[in-house]
Amino acid sequence: MVRAGGILKLAALIFAFLLAVFLAFQLLEINMDFKLSNVIAAKPVRHKCGLSKACPVGHFAFKMTSGAASVVGPRICLEDKLLMSGVKNNVGRGINIALVNGRTGELNRTQFYDMWAGEVAPLIKFLNEIEEGTVVMMASFDDPSTKLNDEARKLIADLGSTAISNLGFRDNWIFVGGKGIKTKSPFEQHIKNSADTNKFEGWPEVLEMEGCVPQRQD
Repeated sequence: MVRAGGILKLAALIFAFLLAVFLAFQLLEINMDFKLSNVIAAKPVRHKCGLSKACPVGHFAFKMTSGAASVVGPRICLEDKLLMSGVKNNVGRGINIALVNGRTGELNRTQFYDMWAGEVAPLIKFLNEIEEGTVVMMASFDDPSTKLNDEARKLIADLGSTAISNLGFRDNWIFVGGKGIKTKSPFEQHIKNSADTNKFEGWPEVLEMEGCVPQRQD
């Protein structure tokens, strides 16, 4: 006959075992939750157009690249919408332009003008027809300047460009300005075509720029 003391010892062992199992599962669950929360917390936040940080309220996020030699066309993104790229098949040699409504951020029109084999007159006409308050985004591809004349350069300078006066054969250039802008644009990059510094044979390296364009309020 099993003694009462033996029964108590057995019950105590079973209780201790069950308690240990229970505590082990609790610790495992806590550890799993901790690891899961770390994974979730470590997930990077994606901003519009892949920007490194979010734009403040009342600004349009943009990111753009110039063309790469004569092989890869430029890419223009605004508010997470791809406006121009080789994938969209709406870019070409010369100066690539996207016109955006300065109040809404909606795309108005895209166009490119061949400044090597084309004529400058259509570009001048296009620039003269840009409406007040329009955000103008420009990116070079291959050669953006051979056919440019003083009139075209002045019209682009009036949009806020400072580099357009020095833009030369096969230079790389990206720019964001606006019709009616009162100051020079802070959104511009330019690199000269130079045999001493070119990354590609006959062309400089690709330019990339991102930023936040103020939304027009009036």
